[in-house]
Amino acid sequence: MSTLPIATPRQVRRAAVALVRADGRAFAAVLALNAAAALLGLAGPWLLGRIIDLVAAGATTADVDRLGLLLLGCAVVQILTGRQARYQAHRFGERSAAKVREQLLDRVLALPAATAERAGTGDLTARGTADSTAVGETLRDAAPELFVAGAQILFILGAILTVSPLLGGCGLIGILGIALGARWYLRRSRPAYLADRAANAGLAETLSATANGARTVDALGLRRQRLAAGRAAVAAAYRTRMRTLDLRLRFFAAINLSYTVPTVLVLPLGAVLVAHHTVTLGAAVSTALYLQRLVDPLDNVVILLESLQSSTAAYARVEGLAAAPATVPAQARAGGVEPADDRIEVRGVHHAYPDGPDVLHGLDLELTPGERLAVVGPSGSGKSTLGRLLAGVDRPRAGSVTVGGVPLADLSPDRLRRQVVLVTQEHHVFLGTLRDNLRIAAPGADDAALAAALDAVGWQHDLPAGLDSELGPAATRLDGARAQQVALARVILADPHTLVLDEATALLDPATARHTERALAATLTGRTVIAIAHRLHTAHDADRVAVLTHGRLTDLGPHEDLLAARGRYAALWHTWQGPDGGRGPGSG
Repeated sequence: MSTLPIATPRQVRRAAVALVRADGRAFAAVLALNAAAALLGLAGPWLLGRIIDLVAAGATTADVDRLGLLLLGCAVVQILTGRQARYQAHRFGERSAAKVREQLLDRVLALPAATAERAGTGDLTARGTADSTAVGETLRDAAPELFVAGAQILFILGAILTVSPLLGGCGLIGILGIALGARWYLRRSRPAYLADRAANAGLAETLSATANGARTVDALGLRRQRLAAGRAAVAAAYRTRMRTLDLRLRFFAAINLSYTVPTVLVLPLGAVLVAHHTVTLGAAVSTALYLQRLVDPLDNVVILLESLQSSTAAYARVEGLAAAPATVPAQARAGGVEPADDRIEVRGVHHAYPDGPDVLHGLDLELTPGERLAVVGPSGSGKSTLGRLLAGVDRPRAGSVTVGGVPLADLSPDRLRRQVVLVTQEHHVFLGTLRDNLRIAAPGADDAALAAALDAVGWQHDLPAGLDSELGPAATRLDGARAQQVALARVILADPHTLVLDEATALLDPATARHTERALAATLTGRTVIAIAHRLHTAHDADRVAVLTHGRLTDLGPHEDLLAARGRYAALWHTWQGPDGGRGPGSG
């Protein structure tokens, strides 16, 4: 199940109304044009009935020609009006769809990193692609068609009741059957379509995880497990899709029956009424033609109703992001309080992940601006969790993590990223040139600054077009080590006050990693650097070392002092060096 909210039907209606109001004049023009086209469409059957009655009364050829030309003129004007109505409706739909996509992007970018991580790439990708596309197509295509069909149905029913109330009642019987079928369908379809879209998002998540981790799957022999997970996700998506199909088939069966009943009733009843001179032949023919003409807009409504339910479920997922917690808290949106300085303090911090026990237990730590701190400890000791708290990604369950007296998690995204940047083993190379990838961190940087940042991380300038080289699967594909260097070069260009490196050089070989870390330290002189590492040469080069054990701070101090104390850090150091000392700080 998705961890992101799903909008309620009321919220979806409110959002749809807001979209209409944002472009109210265009929407009003669409309604007016569709109404005019529907009214013009009523002229045909009525004029044909008049011609029949006039012929029966002995009218001249000139009378018939006059009504025939009027019939032709109404048809031409209706076609032109309907074309203009659809043109305006598509323009309205495209503008509204663009607003939905822009709003979705703003909301996704405003999500806290922890919320986005818990949601998973499959759910976010589905909302940003399939769901938003479905909403856009409905606004562009289905909604205008629904307006046209709805107006035609109302006007045709009015015309039938005007020509012959008794025969028109037969048409209402068919409408009643469709209304009952639609009520049955609508009550069941929304949860079915929500389940269908959630299952598709889960399938996308499973396939994405398997594809992205293909090497790990092969290395650990997980092929059978991943295939089983993929089959389970496909089966879940198949079940939800078949449920929506079953609902549609039952609904369409009721609709087809509702089409047949009025015609079966009107033809014999009309013949009886004409024979008894209760209605004219022209009125009976007009009513039959109106009923026949009613089939097409009703068909459109039925088809569009199914599309509308699917897109409404999609819109509920898209609009649900409005209820997701935003990165910017109320204090930051109102201007907030600026940090007094760059001093970071951790006071009495406890932290746990959802539905889990505490990972950190009562941590106290103070970092002096410009200090280089190494955080070490066994796997699972809470090092990465501490790094996320120090970067403002997560908010502690208890206690505080502040910069200049202000909680890090209360800073606005722009202010937070100027203050602190977290770099992990995970990295991303965007489609575009190498220059584009670097300027994400510093849009105004010139080529000299970009080249200097690359030099600082040990980049080999061997790409075919230099900074203009296109990166991505269809162009130059960077391996993990070079992608990590691009990420580190971005850090240099961003020039934050505090840098948190969580195994940020893990994909580089030991010698290159140590060279890169020292180059970063030299480039970021005067900045606070927190390095979370398993390679203890990082600790050897740091001003202080913090040792975490089972979520508690057990050792804190300079490298030499901790070695002399013969505590946990000394044990880690001697274990890392090995019996021959071959992995000490001098060995790279």
